[in-house]
Amino acid sequence: MRFAKQWLPFLSWPKPTPQLLKSEAFAGLSVGLMVIPQGVAYAALAGMPLVTGIYASLLPALMAVLFSASQRLSVGPTALTAILVSASLNGMAAPGSAEWVNLTVWLSLMTGLMQVVLGFARFGWLLNLVSSPVLMAFTQGAGVLIISSQIPALLGLTNGWSTLITGAGIDWASLVFGVVTVAVLLLARRWRPTFPTVLVVVLGAAGGSWALGLEASGTAVVGALPQGLPALFVPSVIEWDVLKQLVLPTLVITLVSFLETASSAKVDNDRSSKRWDQDQDLIGQGLAKVASGLCGAFPTSSSFSRSALNLYAGAQSAWATVFSVAVILVILLFFTAVLQPVPQSVLAAIVVAAVLGLIKPHAFVKLYKINRVEAATAVLTFVITLLSAPRLYWGVLAGVVMGLSHFLHTRLHPRIIEVGLHPDGSLRDRHLWKLPPLAPHLYALRMDAELDFAAASTLERNVMEHLGQHPTVAHVCLFAMPINRIDATGVESLAKLEVMLRERSISLHISGMKLPVETVLRRAGCLQAHAGLHLYRTDTEAIAHLRQLEALPGEMGWFI
Repeated sequence: MRFAKQWLPFLSWPKPTPQLLKSEAFAGLSVGLMVIPQGVAYAALAGMPLVTGIYASLLPALMAVLFSASQRLSVGPTALTAILVSASLNGMAAPGSAEWVNLTVWLSLMTGLMQVVLGFARFGWLLNLVSSPVLMAFTQGAGVLIISSQIPALLGLTNGWSTLITGAGIDWASLVFGVVTVAVLLLARRWRPTFPTVLVVVLGAAGGSWALGLEASGTAVVGALPQGLPALFVPSVIEWDVLKQLVLPTLVITLVSFLETASSAKVDNDRSSKRWDQDQDLIGQGLAKVASGLCGAFPTSSSFSRSALNLYAGAQSAWATVFSVAVILVILLFFTAVLQPVPQSVLAAIVVAAVLGLIKPHAFVKLYKINRVEAATAVLTFVITLLSAPRLYWGVLAGVVMGLSHFLHTRLHPRIIEVGLHPDGSLRDRHLWKLPPLAPHLYALRMDAELDFAAASTLERNVMEHLGQHPTVAHVCLFAMPINRIDATGVESLAKLEVMLRERSISLHISGMKLPVETVLRRAGCLQAHAGLHLYRTDTEAIAHLRQLEALPGEMGWFI
C-alpha cells in the first residue's frame, strides 16, 4: 500500500468531511474564477485559439493533482510557458493556424513525456543545473518581452508600434479598457489579493463592451468561443527536420516549466513541513502536459500566483483543485458566451498585470552585493534573453552554460590556505589574519574542497611551489577535515606527494582525515606506516604534536 501511495499520490488524499469540503470549495472557487480569464489571455500570448486556454486549465489540472506530490499547486496556463511556446514556433507557422496548433501540441506531448521519463528515472536533480540568479534573470528578461508584446493590444494600437510614430490607428475604447484594467488589477493585488478581481473586471468589461456595442464598432474582442468539452486531438505527423527544430525548445520548456513548479512547490511543502518529492512532481507535471496536448492545447505549468491564491484562500488538500476544475467545467459548458464581448485589450492587461510582478530590478542589486560573478552572469543572461528574441530560450541556455563554467572554474581552483592558530583557538588563513606559523620549518595547509580530479593537481602544485620558495621546510601538515571525498586521481596525487616528500626527507602530517577518505586510501595501498608519515584523529591532537616538532626524535613516526 505504501508503494502504491508513492506512485499514486491520490490514494493518500484526506477523507472528505463537511468542514474540509467547505474550505476547499471556497479555495477552488477563487482559483477557478481566476484561471478562466487568465487562461484565455495566456492562450492569446501563445498564439493559440483562445478556448485552448480553458482546455489547458481543465484536464491537465486534474491529472497534475492526481499524480503530483505537491497537491495544492494550481496547474494550467502560465505566462512564461506561453511566451516560450510562441518564441519557439516563431517563423515555423502562422500563429493560430492549424499548423501552429499541431506544432504546439507536439511541444506539449514532447515536454510532457520528457518530464514523465525524468521523473521515473529519478532525475529531478537536473533542476540544479539552473541556478537561482540565472532563473531570476531569464524570468525578468522574458517578462520584459511579454509586456512589450502586449503593449500594442493594451493601448489599442491597431497598426502595432508604428501607430506611435504615425499617430493614426488608435482604438480609444481598447486603450481605456486596457489602462483601467491594469490599474484596477494592480491596486486590487495590493489591497485584496484573495478577491477574484480578474473575474470581476472581465465581467465588468464584458458588460461595458456589450452596452457600448464595441464589437460592432470594430474594436477587437474575444469573440465567440466554442462550448462543450474538448475533443481528443491527435496531432498529424510532422517531418523529421521540423521535429529536430522542436528538440531544443522541448528541453528548455521542460526545464523552465519545472523550475516554475519548484518555486511554488517549495513554498507549499515548507508550509506543510514535508520533504519535496521533486521526481513525483515531475511525473505529475508531465502527465498534465500530455493531457493538455491531447486536448489540443499548449504546455502547462504551475502558476505561482494562482498557487499562492489557493493557499491564501485556505486550501488544505487536493480537493480544492477538484472544486476548481468543477468550476471551470461549468463555465466551459454554459458560460463561455459571457467572454465574447470582452475587449482583447483587457486580456493584454491581465497578462501585463500578472507579469509586472516578475520585474524586480532590485534583485540584481541584491545579487551584486552577494556575489559579483553571479551578478554578472545574471545580467548577461538578461541581456542575451532580450537580444535573442524571439528565440529567447537562448538566454536560459547561455545562463546555464555560464553558471556551469563558473562552477567548474571554482572546482578547478579550490581554496588552499596556509593556516595558523587564531587567538580564538580556530585554524585560519595565516596571511589574512597575520598569524605566526604553527611551528618552525612547517608548512601547514588546508584545502576546502574534495580531493578529486578537479582539485588534485592544484594541491600537488601548491605544495611543490611552497617547497621551492621555502627550502628549509622539514614538515608538511595537511588539515584534511574539509575533504569529504577522494577519487582515483586524488589517490594518485596524494601518493605521489607522499613519495616526493619522503625522497626529500620531509615528514608528512595529516590531521582529521574522514573515514570514507581514509578507507579509499588504505584500499589503494596508501598510508603505509613509516617514519615520515604522521596521522592524527583531531586537529587538537595535531596542533599539540606540531608544537613539539623541534623536540621530536627523527624516528618518531606514527600517530593514530
